[in-house]
Amino acid sequence: MKRDAGTYGGCLVSMAGAAGALWLWGASDRTQRHLGNEFENNGQDFGAVLTELPFVFLAGAVVPAVVWGLGAWLLGRRRRSESSRASEFHA
Repeated sequence: MKRDAGTYGGCLVSMAGAAGALWLWGASDRTQRHLGNEFENNGQDFGAVLTELPFVFLAGAVVPAVVWGLGAWLLGRRRRSESSRASEFHA
């Protein structure tokens, strides 16, 4: 895998992870309850949005990027070891 393809792929995975995390967080029953979708807006708490939303966004962006980077690193390491073994057989 070329370096640019790995970088762009990591960025795309990170953006998709952040969007997915925000969507899942917004669609959860707990978040809907805090945003006032109860009867006559009972239990409305916008503090939950201010405290949880940044963490949800960061976790959604960072976790997929770390997994992508770890996978790219492992694949690169595996390819280097295979190429060094192949060069030993040809020598």
